[in-house]
Amino acid sequence: MKRSGSANLPLHYGYVPLWLAERMAKLGLAITESVITEYGKHEMLRRLSDPFWFQALGAVMGMDWHSSGITTSVMGALKKAINPHARELGIFVCGGKGRHSKQAPAELLSVAEQTGLNGLELVRCSKLSAKVDNTAIQDGFQLYTHNFIVADTGEWTVVQQGMHTGNKTARRYHWHSAGLQSFVEEPHTAICGINQGNILNMTAHGAGPARSAIVALTREKPELFIPELQQLIMPGHHDIRSEDVDLKRLGSILWLAHEKQPKDFESLMLLEGVGPRTMQSLALVSEVIHGTPSRFKDPARFAFAHGGKDGHPFPVPIKVYDETISTLRHAVERSKIGQTDKQEAIKKLHELAAKAEKDFVPNDKFDELVEKERADSWKYGGRTVFGEAKPPAKAKGVQLRLF
Repeated sequence: MKRSGSANLPLHYGYVPLWLAERMAKLGLAITESVITEYGKHEMLRRLSDPFWFQALGAVMGMDWHSSGITTSVMGALKKAINPHARELGIFVCGGKGRHSKQAPAELLSVAEQTGLNGLELVRCSKLSAKVDNTAIQDGFQLYTHNFIVADTGEWTVVQQGMHTGNKTARRYHWHSAGLQSFVEEPHTAICGINQGNILNMTAHGAGPARSAIVALTREKPELFIPELQQLIMPGHHDIRSEDVDLKRLGSILWLAHEKQPKDFESLMLLEGVGPRTMQSLALVSEVIHGTPSRFKDPARFAFAHGGKDGHPFPVPIKVYDETISTLRHAVERSKIGQTDKQEAIKKLHELAAKAEKDFVPNDKFDELVEKERADSWKYGGRTVFGEAKPPAKAKGVQLRLF
């Protein structure tokens, strides 16, 4: 087992409105089905264990791109959407936030009855992963959410989050059973966060002598672990700034969607009828489904698919969101009966945008882009937790170009 990474996030309170929660569940299911169909259950679990991909998933689903709320909201949406189809998909989501986290052992035993897996071992792994992050590493973060995602093959991923009330931050921890070595010596490939001075970390490599002394007293043996690798530290500011985004990658998406219309590509003819704004969202969703790990180092970029519930970088465009879900769901359903044409067309969006990056040169129009999206939001049924987007008092005629 290894911890595959973690993320430091500003602690945000608030709620997810019903209109967004329902769409998050639908989009989450469509993305999950697409990943499993194309790459398998292992790949879905691996991605959930990647803090960068997870953050990008939350952003593309319309959550605040950098806040702690992504963890509980995304996992809640996935649990609601995936579990009714768990037998078909072959993965189950257990646990959750607060009191729901305590239900994980019972839920895992139920999964074991359905799949023939070793339920007691799954419960042991669930408890140990939580115990390490809450007790063995005393970094000031106390767990309040624990999600255990398990496949019918026995492979699993853990996504859990702790709160630091002293500095108003949250830390998310990711675990993945692939390559299991030990729970007690550096089981995580990364723990990311702001340096707060010395902490008690009994899983650190340098703590070996201390662990050995404890083992000598308790007559238990420690095992080996995997070094830290991935780091994700989200900034404190709520707005999305140009430095938060890979402008070259975002610009190529906008070029593909708004300048080089799909009719110009024979491979995208099956997406004919989808407007440029929805094409922009589909291209980013396509990257979440088909992109390689290196493409998620700037998760803020994915907020340009469906905005954010608090209005950053712009209100959630409901009409675009619904059209994205409809297009993706239709592609998934067709693939189930062997017709993969639309799935291939959506995959091609990511491939074309990635190719365009080679010669793409962005300009300094990022702020104008955000202003344009906000000004046009009302046209697409834009909404935030504060209400519906309104037409601007005066049109400003901002050009939508990053090149």
